[in-house]
Amino acid sequence: MRRSELVALDVDDLEEAEGGLCIRIVRSKTDQEGQGAVIAILPGAIACPIKSVKAWLTAAKITDGPVFRPIVKGGRMTSDRLSDKSAVDIIKRYAQCIGLDAKSVAEHSLRAGFLTSAAAGGATIFKMMDVSRHRSVDPLRGYIRDAELFRDHAGTGLL
Repeated sequence: MRRSELVALDVDDLEEAEGGLCIRIVRSKTDQEGQGAVIAILPGAIACPIKSVKAWLTAAKITDGPVFRPIVKGGRMTSDRLSDKSAVDIIKRYAQCIGLDAKSVAEHSLRAGFLTSAAAGGATIFKMMDVSRHRSVDPLRGYIRDAELFRDHAGTGLL
């Protein structure tokens, strides 16, 4: 998801389904008219985004309104919506905690990383487009090229 879409999520935009979690994106960069889209979030074996968001909502006692909210001095959470700038700052801070260079992590990093990993895992471009909501294949080529740099290489077996 784009950071603006992430911070725009309300509790009402989340719906548990048999296979995971459905997230309704009300408006996005490529949907200025607000037609909306629904994307599926799968449970994870290593890190589960569904369990994580449910744990956050429970711990923060959030039952309606914005899913992601700022925490101010003294550890008090506000009822305001987290800003997209704050989301990037949080991502950079946690990237640094795991030893990454925070300067190398940008607002596009999570979206790009997901698509590159999906391509490396063998996801079809059509399934990737379902999640990313790209309308054209062209922007995805860079992600796939990076993931498949050595796969089925023309020079395999030559040396």
